Amino acid sequence: MRTRVKICGITRVEDAVFAARLGVDAIGLVFYPPSPRNVEISKAIEIVNALPAFVSVVALFVDEQETRIRNVLEQVSVDCLQFHGDEPPEACRIFGKRYIKAVRMQESTDIPEIAKSYGDAVGLLLDAYHPAEKGGTGSRFDWGLIPKRCELPMILAGGLDATNAKLAVEKVRPYAVDVSSGVEAGKGIKDREKMAAFIAAVY
Repeated sequence: MRTRVKICGITRVEDAVFAARLGVDAIGLVFYPPSPRNVEISKAIEIVNALPAFVSVVALFVDEQETRIRNVLEQVSVDCLQFHGDEPPEACRIFGKRYIKAVRMQESTDIPEIAKSYGDAVGLLLDAYHPAEKGGTGSRFDWGLIPKRCELPMILAGGLDATNAKLAVEKVRPYAVDVSSGVEAGKGIKDREKMAAFIAAVY
């Protein structure tokens, strides 16, 4: 089974279109104002409308209010939600949308227990832990913390780029890999050569 690729933190139409041409499976749109990769709804609509068929759109939220999430869903064509904060399972499933739950990995993280709690999620995204930031740090975590088996598809994130993507796929065998800062020229600005090199390394 081939490993899927998601490029997150897309902020420009041209980056989304180029990623799609490279064969990316999904793009991520960040709806988290503190993030430098945050997109306004109007820009998100523009990006989504420019995408060709068969590229999934994932909307990322961090401990966001229900009304704001519903406002985004009413205006932006989203295929999947990604919850990157401390959202309990019931807060993730109330929208009737497929969702991914992000997990910030530490030695004490119990992936089997989390998979049981979020049993209706379509994947667990494993990212590096940072005490102050909710993701997008560009930091890698110890892949040895990842269990060999999980009831949910595992999406590997955190510090990935073209130099370690192949190793990540070989060692972890994730369902998918998720990259953001590892393919950027600057925060939120994707680099075409880095995107191409990353996808080539995975495939």
